[in-house]
Amino acid sequence: MDFLDIFGQLDDPRIERKKLHPMPEILLLTLCAVICGAESWDDIEMFGKSKLMFLRQYLPYESGVPSDDTLRRFFRAIDTTQFQHLFIQWVKEWLSPEVAGKVVAIDGKTLRGSHEGGQSPIHLVSAFASEAGIVLGQVKTSEKSNEITAIPELLEWLDVRGAIVTIDAMGCQKAIAEKIIDKGGDYLLALKGNQSGLHDDVRLHFEQPAPTSLTRMSHAETIDKGHGRIEVRQCRLSTDIEWLKERHPEWKNLSSIIAIDSERLIGDTTTRETRYFISSSQAPAARMLAAVRLHWGIENQLHWVLDMSFGEDQSRIRKDNAPANVAIIRHAALNMIRQAPKKRMSVKRMRKAAGWDDSLLTEVLAQVF
Repeated sequence: MDFLDIFGQLDDPRIERKKLHPMPEILLLTLCAVICGAESWDDIEMFGKSKLMFLRQYLPYESGVPSDDTLRRFFRAIDTTQFQHLFIQWVKEWLSPEVAGKVVAIDGKTLRGSHEGGQSPIHLVSAFASEAGIVLGQVKTSEKSNEITAIPELLEWLDVRGAIVTIDAMGCQKAIAEKIIDKGGDYLLALKGNQSGLHDDVRLHFEQPAPTSLTRMSHAETIDKGHGRIEVRQCRLSTDIEWLKERHPEWKNLSSIIAIDSERLIGDTTTRETRYFISSSQAPAARMLAAVRLHWGIENQLHWVLDMSFGEDQSRIRKDNAPANVAIIRHAALNMIRQAPKKRMSVKRMRKAAGWDDSLLTEVLAQVF
């Protein structure tokens, strides 16, 4: 099944007698336009008019391309939850990213331009296959605080068997840890004050380790140099935690605790920080240190790219279901660009080049057609 086969299962909310443009034509137009740099309804319509002959290689477009008003009404009305489900199905069936033994990072992002009147901007929680650079799925929430309830919902849809699922401190919740285990993955959760008792116990274990614990503690280190700075990261990992499991039995399959010591030197200024984590995995310290770093790939390779290359935060698409639905289209476009044959181009340049060169756009579309 290709892109249109899967997304063609979407329920069309329009009245039958008013359907001038079939739903697959709207979806294909929007996807191609977003791949090629469109950021507004007007952009999408203009792209369609200039690329109508190209689009007709795939679908008839007997009535031409839909207007910006048609696009606006359609994406405001379609069901976001169903669209999210179909996106996850598409990723599984078409892109098939391998997650076993890999890192799946989960984190939230606020679409800052999506606020309307007194309505808060929407918040999306996304799952990202860090090594592959692929968005696995997303769930819309109304506020950042709702990540705690959104993450189990997202996990329910995903296949994380064999993966290390990384989440920041907000997602360090017993129910989330249990959900990850039940889905066949391992958790690696950041600790902060929201789990104060557990955090203090883990911190004291590393600050005042017992002699027997020291012998069972493994270490790893990385040194990064560049852009005028030197950064040293050290990982200390302990599996001598029977005492901790007795004190906190509610954490399912708790197997290791981790301290990451970071030291950054920029000019004459040195900053130091220690962060703590819990995990159900017994992977070695070097793997855990890499997993913590890979978690931040969701910020650098997804959220930053969506803002800088797709203009997501500046988008004025903001009413009803449209912001979340267009965010799904952006995720699909980014996945396709990332899977296209490598052209030694940034995502931003690749979008421009695909808009100028029909053969390159055809190569990008070949990932899903």
